Amino acid sequence: MSAVATRAGGMTLSPIRRMAVGAPAGTVSLALGEPGWPLPDAAREALAAAAAQPGPLPYGPNGGSPELVAEVAALHHCRPEEVMVTAGSQAALFALFQAWAAPGSAVLVPDPGFVSYASLARLCGADPVPYPLAAGGDLDAAALVDALAGAPHTSMVVLNHPANPTGGMASPAALRAVAAACARAGAVLVSDEVYRELWLGRPSAGLHEAARQGAGVVLGSVSKAFGAPGLRVGWAVGPQELLAPARVVHNAMTTAAARPSQDAALALLRARELVLPAAREQVRLRWDTLARVAPRLLEVGGGRPRAGFYLWLPLPAGVAEDTEAFALRVRDESLVTTVPGTAFGERGRGHLRVSLGGAPDELSEGLARLAPWWEA
Repeated sequence: MSAVATRAGGMTLSPIRRMAVGAPAGTVSLALGEPGWPLPDAAREALAAAAAQPGPLPYGPNGGSPELVAEVAALHHCRPEEVMVTAGSQAALFALFQAWAAPGSAVLVPDPGFVSYASLARLCGADPVPYPLAAGGDLDAAALVDALAGAPHTSMVVLNHPANPTGGMASPAALRAVAAACARAGAVLVSDEVYRELWLGRPSAGLHEAARQGAGVVLGSVSKAFGAPGLRVGWAVGPQELLAPARVVHNAMTTAAARPSQDAALALLRARELVLPAAREQVRLRWDTLARVAPRLLEVGGGRPRAGFYLWLPLPAGVAEDTEAFALRVRDESLVTTVPGTAFGERGRGHLRVSLGGAPDELSEGLARLAPWWEA
């Protein structure tokens, strides 16, 4: 057998998935970052209509159906040619990294931050350079700009707004400062905003609203706020010159998002005035469940974030063991999985990510199992 290619040799199973390996029977998961509320009727009806069509089921349009592209453009207040529809926002990330993360260059990624950013940089032969977040997990523009100044060969900078795992946000001023710094450095700026519509209280400005439409590439998806992760439909919105090489990569990788999925995504976007408020209500109910079932966890975790369904939970006082070892002990003794903070970077040490996205009954049970560890 041939040796594994160097670019893939260092890849390992996601720590999120690793927590599920060897989990005892009856374990409840508070680990997966996906919505557990019902698929909206608009998507169900579109999928049923697609299945009822006689004849063949052809490939979907490579760059997204014109109707879907138009709806994404309307959502983001941009031109259709500034939209690239992909097989989930993860595919958009992969295509953008392959197109713009030059081998040997630096890619600035948040720490703690979504686990895929660093892996995608390494797959390109680039060096992921972590930058710290502010207290509470918000974007620290000054720290990021300093990191950019210290990495002169930076090809890409990645933001996550709102942030996974912390629930932190980026202020409009911070977004403008980072966009200006990236423009001066000639670095491609990517803002992963898949949780932005799941706001609690009031919405926040995204990169394009805070800075300018051409400041970088913004990612969106039907997986989170539209409650349809299984459709695998996402998009990238940005300048045509940044999307053009990524379109070629995406076509080579996956040809297109599946046609029935594109139809269902179109239906969701057209119904967004109903779907998005309903999703925000589902998120609010889950934070209410946490407050009712495990108020101590909510207190220790710093209260409700401004968006999303993740609790960024410090380990109990006095815990001396490694973060992952503690997460495994909780899993094996209390039959509930979380994600060790080290999965998201070295600065995640001493924390667990608890997902509140699951089905209500499972969420209540999982929180009831988890809470006693913080009540001693």
